[in-house]
Amino acid sequence: MYSGAAVELTCAELEIFGDAVLDGRIGDVATETIGGARYITFDVAGGLSERDAALLGNLSSAYAIFEFVGDLLRPVPVARLDRFDDDLLTIQKYPGKTNEQFTKLLLNVTLLASDWAGDLLTRRFRVLDPLCGRGTTLNQAMMYGFDAAGIDRDSKDFEAYQTFLSTWLKRKRIKHRVLESGPIRRERKVVGRRLRMELAASKEAHKAGDVQTVDVVNADTTRVGEFFRPETIDVVVADAPYGVQHGSRTVEGLARDPLALLTAAAPGWARVLRPGGALGVSWNTNVARREAAAERLTAAGLTVLDDGPWRGLSHRVDQAIVRDVLVARKPAP
Repeated sequence: MYSGAAVELTCAELEIFGDAVLDGRIGDVATETIGGARYITFDVAGGLSERDAALLGNLSSAYAIFEFVGDLLRPVPVARLDRFDDDLLTIQKYPGKTNEQFTKLLLNVTLLASDWAGDLLTRRFRVLDPLCGRGTTLNQAMMYGFDAAGIDRDSKDFEAYQTFLSTWLKRKRIKHRVLESGPIRRERKVVGRRLRMELAASKEAHKAGDVQTVDVVNADTTRVGEFFRPETIDVVVADAPYGVQHGSRTVEGLARDPLALLTAAAPGWARVLRPGGALGVSWNTNVARREAAAERLTAAGLTVLDDGPWRGLSHRVDQAIVRDVLVARKPAP
């Protein structure tokens, strides 16, 4: 079902890219059948520069970009951010896993809402998934060369991700070291568990000091401020529970309504964001209205982006789930 929605989602994502990092030069976004294949077409005022192509190469559903030359198509070289083999994202299979393309889209639009969108190709963002599960978002952040942080209270998911990541890094012979692994104790009590690792995409990167960090905590997301310092995160990206097959646990117990989760956790998520940073959250609109979810983010001190292509990201996942995306920015002082 996601494949069926991918065209419309990519059109909205393309417009967001255009407004955020291509100076609004993208226009006439449409679909067209060429040689029996369906394409998304668009115009670029002034032509597509090398930097433009490098940016658009990271569109979540893009396979290739072509330029019209008369009635022919000429491939446009693209240089994606990807640092690792794609099995980092695809090899894990388990019930409830978020679609990898959607994870990339959610991360992309959140990055583009931040004050540092123009530095997408050069900045090492620090990404936090406050509902990280088995790490799909963390892996996408790693793929981009970013620092990845996560928190989740499910101990089985934490252990599964720890096992997967350690095994994958060893199998790929990627230079890495464990900085911290085990229980977190405060006042002689165990308050959570943590896995903190440092890795480099290549031996040359490691020698040059070009290292990434992965920092995952096994604890409740409402306690995020106990493990991550205020204003140290560039973007927060969360796929909230859908209220059908999956639930989220807050301090009050099982919450099928994602609004309860946002009410309890969004203020903490906002506090760890740097001013100018952005938060992106997806959820099931069948159990929570968009306006109500936006109110929770506004109450947390964030400015919701709620017009134009930002409203074009809703799509059906299955009979019981219509997923939408809200993106909000933390105002700079």
